[in-house]
Amino acid sequence: MFVVCGEALFDVFAVDDTATGMALDARIGGSPFNVAVGLRRLGQPVAFMGGVSRGFLGERLLRGLREEGVDERCVQLLDAPTTLSLIGLDAQGVPSYSFYGEGCADRQLPMSALASLPAETLAIHLGSYAMVVEPTAETQRALVEREYRQRVIAYDPNVRLNVAPQLEVWRSTLDWMAARTHLLKVSDEDLGLLYPGVPHAALAARWRTAGAAAVVVTRGGEGATAWVADGEVPVAPVHADVVDTVGAGDTFQAALLTALAEREALQPKALHLVPAAMWCEVLQFAARAAAITCGRRGADLPRRHELG
Repeated sequence: MFVVCGEALFDVFAVDDTATGMALDARIGGSPFNVAVGLRRLGQPVAFMGGVSRGFLGERLLRGLREEGVDERCVQLLDAPTTLSLIGLDAQGVPSYSFYGEGCADRQLPMSALASLPAETLAIHLGSYAMVVEPTAETQRALVEREYRQRVIAYDPNVRLNVAPQLEVWRSTLDWMAARTHLLKVSDEDLGLLYPGVPHAALAARWRTAGAAAVVVTRGGEGATAWVADGEVPVAPVHADVVDTVGAGDTFQAALLTALAEREALQPKALHLVPAAMWCEVLQFAARAAAITCGRRGADLPRRHELG
């Protein structure tokens, strides 16, 4: 089983102007929430660990997990509101985000949640702002520290400066995680924010030296590159008629983990031994999955049968 940790929220899209304001389309989401749904749609057993409001928005989030078949034994129901992420799209379909999340449930994950981790957990995925806002970040770091020697840890920083604007917080979290992460996936956009001008290969070498088995950098319409034991493994982009790119990175991560699980490579030691040819297959699978999401509105992640 996979366990995905982090935020669950509502993505609220600005749809159009109305006579008195704006029409909004609210959809369940959040990067880790999307990864959990993506794993399940790709046929993987997965549980979601995160704080969810007891209010009506939290009930809708929980129903969304149930409808997708995501295990809810690690969900922590809390008396706190639900985070709202307002999304506007530019002419190219690229999203910009505004977050309303102070004091919300996804930032309040208690340390007691760690006791709910299923014994059959194979890998744990973490990412986005839940790793840099307290007390959730402290709880998740405690989980990583406890588990990384025996279970695969996957991490995607998914930087959101309008939630936590201090770059050093993201950098220090990434460095801390690199020493405890087996699969580190990061976008070139995030690297441009955190390490402007630094070659991706140099950053990958740094994090692999720290302990990561694989560093995967996604580059949107230019494909992706992995740095692994056998060296550098690039993959070409997959063409898509882009509607928007919301959820593309989450799809890529869910598909990466799925492809590795299907090849029985998700063990801390085994991941270091995956050959370049297999990494090429895994990256191509993830790129195809992300392209499907880009062709649909919002974070509508693909199902396994759509990928052949």
